[in-house]
Amino acid sequence: MRIVARALGVAVAAALFASPALAQELTLRFGHVGAPGSLFEISAKEFAKRANEKLGDKAEVQVFGASQLGKDQEMLQKLKLGQITFSLPSTVMSSVADEFGIFEMPYIIKDRAHMKRVRDAILDSHLQPAAKEKGYRIIGVWENGFRNITNNTRPINTPEDLQGIKLRTPKGAWRVKMFKLYGANPTPMSFSEVFTALKTGVIDGQENPLAQIWSAKFQEVQKYLSMTGHVYTPAYVLVSDAQFAKLPEDVQTILVETAQELQDYVYEQAARLDVELLEKLKAGGIEVNEADREAFVAASTPIYEEFTETVEGGGELIETVQSLADAE
Repeated sequence: MRIVARALGVAVAAALFASPALAQELTLRFGHVGAPGSLFEISAKEFAKRANEKLGDKAEVQVFGASQLGKDQEMLQKLKLGQITFSLPSTVMSSVADEFGIFEMPYIIKDRAHMKRVRDAILDSHLQPAAKEKGYRIIGVWENGFRNITNNTRPINTPEDLQGIKLRTPKGAWRVKMFKLYGANPTPMSFSEVFTALKTGVIDGQENPLAQIWSAKFQEVQKYLSMTGHVYTPAYVLVSDAQFAKLPEDVQTILVETAQELQDYVYEQAARLDVELLEKLKAGGIEVNEADREAFVAASTPIYEEFTETVEGGGELIETVQSLADAE
């Protein structure tokens, strides 16, 4: 009896010590660069809420924003190492695989309804294979948004107004090429460094969706907001293909279904923020102007030509996306 009791005691102790370890193994960390109040934060937290309700005690999604788990490039590496489960990259994906550069083409996405059609048309045929070739998997396509320019030099009405302006861009080659074409001095920089660089005058301006501008408080250190809407950037719910496959199949299924069911919610929140935040920015004192989009479109032809010439299948991809602009 003593031997049985001792064995039971060992078993109970082992179970008690094993439980925290198991829970830790199924803590799924979601990292992103968005500041509090950003669309990234709203989206990731809603994902965690919905996923955790379905997961029960199988696993827990925890969200870490504001670059707490690293900058975009660092989180891409951490995904592969299994140190985090999800990240939410945007422009940086154009540096991972050429196919993602399609969203770097100025004004190629007309509106969110157009983006939905594009997502459905090219995710499985182009974007997912490109991501998997690099060791990643996209489990949902959310949004960063339509990007606009802020700066401290002058209002931007036409590309010529960007001449000589030192403008922060994300670390994506096509965005740099685009702004060089417009005459600016593009300066790739991590998002977490931008506020200080603007405040100290290291850079003159930056370009981002309104939700990122507002949540990062760029309006506090910028005089002008020019509504250029020059690029629409998706955000990708990204995982490591190999690491994600190690999760229990039922957990994988819940996470994928939740990321995809959230897509319409994200678009709705983004549209709401675009309206609300523009009014808040105006009320806050930043000078707002509507840019001459036709002038920007006309100046963008060379970037389309380069994408067609240098990216395999680039011309066909451009045609596919453009053909969906006015589809029902």
